[in-house]
Amino acid sequence: MTVPIFWYLAVAAALFGIGTLGVLIRRSAIMAFLSIELMLNAVNLSIVAFARSLGERTGDLAAVLDGHVLVLMVIAVAAAEAAIGLALFIAVYRRRRTIDLNRLNLMRW
Repeated sequence: MTVPIFWYLAVAAALFGIGTLGVLIRRSAIMAFLSIELMLNAVNLSIVAFARSLGERTGDLAAVLDGHVLVLMVIAVAAAEAAIGLALFIAVYRRRRTIDLNRLNLMRW
């Protein structure tokens, strides 16, 4: 018995919605950053669900593996983004002593 793709997409949509609300509502840069990571994970779940569905329908293992490879690439980009983002947060905090998005105006140093 397999789980229908609808449930994977429903969970992915819920995660993406929570991430979007986190970006729009939270004022801490770290919380916004974590919300963006949550949105990336929702996209990864959708990619894996579609690749698995395509593999089941066509019987092609390469389609499933292509989806997994794409997800690994997205995870690698997200890891690089996390490292650069945290480095930027540290630099801004050292300069301004806050990472509150409402209080930052980076155009005037």
